[in-house]
Amino acid sequence: MEFGVFILAQQRGYHQSSQQVIQNSIEQTVVAEQAGFDTAWYAEHHFNNYSLSPSPLMMVAHMAAKTQRIRLGTAVCILPLYHPARFLAEVGFVDTVSNGRLELGIGSGYQEFEFERFGVKIEESGAIYNEFLDIIPKGLTQKIVEYEGKYLKLPPSSIAVRPVQGPMPPLWITSGNPVTLGRGVREGHNLFVTALLNGNDAIAALRERLDKVAQDNGASLDEDVKFGFLRCAFASDNQAEIDAYLDNARFQRRISESLKFRRAQSDDGYMVKEVPSPTDPSFEQLRKNLPVGSVNQVIDKMLEEISILRPKHIALQTQLGDFDQQTMLRQIELWGERIIPAIRKEVDSMNAVSA
Repeated sequence: MEFGVFILAQQRGYHQSSQQVIQNSIEQTVVAEQAGFDTAWYAEHHFNNYSLSPSPLMMVAHMAAKTQRIRLGTAVCILPLYHPARFLAEVGFVDTVSNGRLELGIGSGYQEFEFERFGVKIEESGAIYNEFLDIIPKGLTQKIVEYEGKYLKLPPSSIAVRPVQGPMPPLWITSGNPVTLGRGVREGHNLFVTALLNGNDAIAALRERLDKVAQDNGASLDEDVKFGFLRCAFASDNQAEIDAYLDNARFQRRISESLKFRRAQSDDGYMVKEVPSPTDPSFEQLRKNLPVGSVNQVIDKMLEEISILRPKHIALQTQLGDFDQQTMLRQIELWGERIIPAIRKEVDSMNAVSA
């Protein structure tokens, strides 16, 4: 069982400077490595406060110089906003400067606000994404790559700096579309999924969907597919700390939904208003749904979720809204010292019994 931290780099208000948000993200990565996490993941978003990380590849390159062991992932590069030649070159460069520690997460994007400003039609994002999936393995494994698609065109080109990992960095596919996930299964890539802020019923439904995707594409989910699970979780005996974390998790959900469904409001064109939604979960619902509470409560809930979903990787959301940085750094350390070892011990025992 692998564990990662997922760093969104959010800015909840002007009481946080952009420099502070990015510095907090850097510091969380360093502490995550010290705590024994396997991977740090970085988002990509543009033009508003939902995430201040415009280039996860740049973040990986920067953190490669500040870390030694932890793997560094993009979660995700929004492929329709890239040119394939530059993307391939930068992937090769980043894998090189990180000494082969890149985990390459890719997606098609969902925020029309971003696409408009890059001059890309969001209704074409899926088709562009699929053409990128044609190009990436060729560009990273072949000396010369050439492509002629409807949206992407690349004359015969050679990527000067090749990836260190062979044949290429691991590719992680994230999508709510079973067709997209199915292609990832067929081509041997990893999957990245989430149940958002929902509980066991949603996790069970997610497992059923993934099982069907795997079966429909001639694979066994447990035996043939590596997939990661993005999750909000927080361990503390201090209820105020838990509530602050849940408040920031709900903030993330509100802003994400307002951007996804094109209803985002802003007074200054940048800071998106946090507007309560009729579908907002209460703190009571979130405490029931999520692994939050004492250390033992979090371990038990995580093990319950793992028994349902059976992921190979869990990415913990550590950078949300304006949650207190020092409290989160202590949280990361707590996971490394107590929670991750306990979960791994129990998972190893379960696997031994099933074997």
